[in-house]
Amino acid sequence: MDWMYPLAGLGVGLAVGLTGVGGGSLMAPILILIFGLSPTTAVGTDLWFAAITKAVGGFVHHRHGGPDWPIVRRLALGSIPASALTLWWLSSGDYHQIKSGTIMHVLGAALILTAIATVFKAKIHHYATRARSAALAAHPWQPAATVAAGAILGVLVTLTSVGSGALGAAMLLFLYPFRLSARRLVGTDIVHAVPLTFIAGLGHFWIGNVDLSMLGGLLMGSIPGVIAGSLLTHRMSDRAVRPILAAILLFAGYRLLIA
Repeated sequence: MDWMYPLAGLGVGLAVGLTGVGGGSLMAPILILIFGLSPTTAVGTDLWFAAITKAVGGFVHHRHGGPDWPIVRRLALGSIPASALTLWWLSSGDYHQIKSGTIMHVLGAALILTAIATVFKAKIHHYATRARSAALAAHPWQPAATVAAGAILGVLVTLTSVGSGALGAAMLLFLYPFRLSARRLVGTDIVHAVPLTFIAGLGHFWIGNVDLSMLGGLLMGSIPGVIAGSLLTHRMSDRAVRPILAAILLFAGYRLLIA
């Protein structure tokens, strides 16, 4: 087994546990740009990687404060049906080259959006807090908007394996600026990603887009990494990690867009 697989898994697992970002955002471009996988196989393999890694991280977060379960359910109401529809599109017809190109470019754009959301997390929270303070009440559209946000994430995650980290966190910060603490936000984001990535991963496995041998090597590093990162969330700030993560995502997104 290539020793690079566990090493890559370890680094990504640490990022996921600490910030909630990195499962698809980092691993998918690593699989394409460094390990040379096709976009479809990279996304399918990464979805299983993210599902298992985030399941471990979600368990740790549940033991240390837990997610906001009503918000998780609202997100899932949108994301699961959207994921199923995207899988149906991916499995229909014989347009492999077109779909690979679409996935490559959508993935690149999603990485750039993720980098922006990663950098401006605090500003998004500040803006949402001011807007909500001015309203002095919870908006009645919150539940419907959360379901819609879940649907957007369902399409992005199934198509590119990216979106359940920084983009999901940015949406939650905007929708629930007072309700979610930093730790609870990460827990909610990770726990919602677990069923979504499992369902999307099952669909990609059925289509034939999963490299099981590579997946095993990645998980050898990611599982201890995500446990360590999840335990460190209450001991250290992720501010030092986020700028580095954003720079890597911007570069990877650019490379995928011009490929």
